Amino acid sequence: MDVQSDRLGRMPSLGSLAKISIGLIIIAIISSAFVYAETSTVEVNGVSYDVDYTGTGVTVSSMTADADFISLIIGVDVTGSPGTLEITLDRNFFDSVYQGEDDDFIVLVDGDEPEFSETNTSDQSRTLSITLPSGTEEIEIIGSQFGSSGSIPEEEEEVTQPEEEEEVTQPEEEEEVTQPEEEVPTPIVEKPVDEKPKTECGPGTILQDGVCVLDERCGPGTVLEGGECVAEPVTESEVTPQGLGKQLVIGVVAAFVIAGTIGLVLAIMSKASKSSK
Repeated sequence: MDVQSDRLGRMPSLGSLAKISIGLIIIAIISSAFVYAETSTVEVNGVSYDVDYTGTGVTVSSMTADADFISLIIGVDVTGSPGTLEITLDRNFFDSVYQGEDDDFIVLVDGDEPEFSETNTSDQSRTLSITLPSGTEEIEIIGSQFGSSGSIPEEEEEVTQPEEEEEVTQPEEEEEVTQPEEEVPTPIVEKPVDEKPKTECGPGTILQDGVCVLDERCGPGTVLEGGECVAEPVTESEVTPQGLGKQLVIGVVAAFVIAGTIGLVLAIMSKASKSSK
């Protein structure tokens, strides 16, 4: 009896159990308000796909596919600060590959790049965990293809253009060898030479019919110059004899003067010497 009473004393009372139950219920309600796992259906080219996601402090309002830009657009309402969205993408629905290898998804949150990571990767799916700041309204995840069949090919096939027919090159015509044009000498136009020789006439004569004749328009000893009669110039032959005669006279007179001067000086000196004796 004592052992049973000790065990009954150690058991919680009904009030304590009620309080614990109420606390667990409240915690469950709060946690369900912030963390939940749901599935959204997205249609691509007439085919519907289920997308699993888990939001912490995040409510997903819409999820659509943009086949033109190969992206998944998600409308959200972030109640936590920050919130977290963990989304699992089935490879048969949406994937990002390059040359047969996995490539990173591009994630934009209201046009900005958020913090995100790829938490799980398998042959069937890829899981992304995206951190969302408070006030986020839209998430865009960009990949490379929708559908595993490659309805949107990873790389656009190169459009092979038909090979252009080779142009048959016609042999070029031989260029005509152009001979250099001979330079035509420019004719030298000679000025007409006055065949009549110019005859110069001396003073007092004029040229008439190619012959020098006496100019009778002025009197004797004059000639016509500049339309006026001037004295005829004296030639050297006329001046030379007269000049020589004058020089001779001057020389004789000078000799007599010098001789007389010398004789006078000698006479004076002789007279002076006699008087001194």
